[in-house]
Amino acid sequence: MSDPGSSGEGGAMAGQETEADAEPPRGELPPSCREHLVEQEVMEPPPDAKQPCLGEGEQVHPALSDMCTETTGLCEGQVVSAVSDQVLSCPEDGGQRAAETEKGGWCQNGGEDEDMTREGEGGGEDEDMTREGEGRGDLVDSGPDDSVCQSQSLGLDFGLKPQLLTGSWAEYTHSPENYLKGCKWAPDGTCILSNSADNVLRVYNLPPELYSSSWDVLPEMSPVLRMTEGDTIYDYCWFPQMSSLDPDTCFIASSSRDNPVHIWDAFYGDLRATFRPYNHLDELTAAHSVCFSPDGSRLYCGFDKAVRVFHTARPGRDCEERPTVVKKQGQSGIISCMAFSPSQAVYACGSYSRSVGLYSCDDGSLLALMPQRHHGGVTHLLFSPDGLRLYTGSRKDPEILCWDLRDPGQVLFSLPRTVRTNQRIYFDLDPSGRYLISGDTDGVMSVWDTLTAPPDGNEVVLQPLLQFQAHRDCTNGISVHPYMPLVASCSGQRHFPSPADDSSSDEEGPMSSDDIIEDNAVMLWWAGPQAPPSKEAQGGQNQPGNT
Repeated sequence: MSDPGSSGEGGAMAGQETEADAEPPRGELPPSCREHLVEQEVMEPPPDAKQPCLGEGEQVHPALSDMCTETTGLCEGQVVSAVSDQVLSCPEDGGQRAAETEKGGWCQNGGEDEDMTREGEGGGEDEDMTREGEGRGDLVDSGPDDSVCQSQSLGLDFGLKPQLLTGSWAEYTHSPENYLKGCKWAPDGTCILSNSADNVLRVYNLPPELYSSSWDVLPEMSPVLRMTEGDTIYDYCWFPQMSSLDPDTCFIASSSRDNPVHIWDAFYGDLRATFRPYNHLDELTAAHSVCFSPDGSRLYCGFDKAVRVFHTARPGRDCEERPTVVKKQGQSGIISCMAFSPSQAVYACGSYSRSVGLYSCDDGSLLALMPQRHHGGVTHLLFSPDGLRLYTGSRKDPEILCWDLRDPGQVLFSLPRTVRTNQRIYFDLDPSGRYLISGDTDGVMSVWDTLTAPPDGNEVVLQPLLQFQAHRDCTNGISVHPYMPLVASCSGQRHFPSPADDSSSDEEGPMSSDDIIEDNAVMLWWAGPQAPPSKEAQGGQNQPGNT
């Protein structure tokens, strides 16, 4: 398979070769917490997977400029970081930018300062310790100021249908039924991570044309990295302190069937380390869900009736086991998804037994168990930016539920969507928490304005603000860019051909797939107030139906 960038070799086999207690590939994993870091040798210059920042002679497109100055209220060269929730500025000195480029980093337009990504500096760890010390017994005392949420506005405008910019579809035609299974923006917004049925994680750079004024033609995106797992990928996530300015923080965690948890280098695509969970028979067992703690110091993995916690700086088999069922009481089933509260030392776990539980980050004790309202196993959950609400969705379930964490167990409102299969259908919130976006099994993308929900707390069905046909097949992945009005989506699902209708024959007819419509693609949508030139102006060359 041709690859413009580097690719992970060996996949799961490489991970299993390191099952001994020897050092993991390329030494121990260096997270952003410097007090836990192990000194690494100087790495060779990276390939062209990461692009340099804007030069002095390049211009920013007017849509981006207006979005920064009018909508978000930020000056030129600033963005809102989804990781630190602060307004950070990009280095202004051209020589310093050139130096960062030579190091292999990507100083994106308005990206994070390198020092801010290291948790030992800038008060990152102290802030988390403060969170854990506040209101240990209370789930939510108070949310952040409204001004924080207002400052995180991306300039999203859903008064009209978002404009399709570009995407990737030819990449998924080499294998049969190579449908997508989700996509996630990197925390610094420089690239997109996708998962597909061929057990390959692909990394796409944000198109460099979006940083310049040449928006009239956007070519199809091609992956710069491919990381191959040995079997079906259960879950994957970015390191939350990831910044392209610091290659040491650019890594991805993934879990797959019959394999340990792998840590992939998002700069080179090779395997960096493994976390190896074992069961009571001392057999390697696979994690069904993975999630880093907000500071990145710990990796939480979901199993049947248990959560195991690894220290990010210590790959291997040592971990803390936190059972979710104690004396036949608690949350049963496989822990299928996890999320951390942005305002409290609390994490939520969803289970295939249709339950949702809230746990303390300190000792893993169960704080609250939500009533079983979902019709199927919970496949995705997400906290609001203020930590006062929890959104949950499940398989074969026609609604997303919004839980009020000030009164755990109370549903504020539900969001209707069509989910007819067991597939995991992701949804996402913009950084302000106002817009929730989700796809469904019919290929429709829906946008809800959560501010229109009645404040009296009575449970209502909140109707979508906008609905449109985003894909011709199941839209299973949605991810909102952390600081630009961009939405990434992906599509596809497994199809089962039905016997051909032949009433003239008593015998079973041949299997027919003529009526099956497949749309396996990653798409990039502009949802800002000023859309770039439409696809009609480009002659429709970049649309998958015309390739």
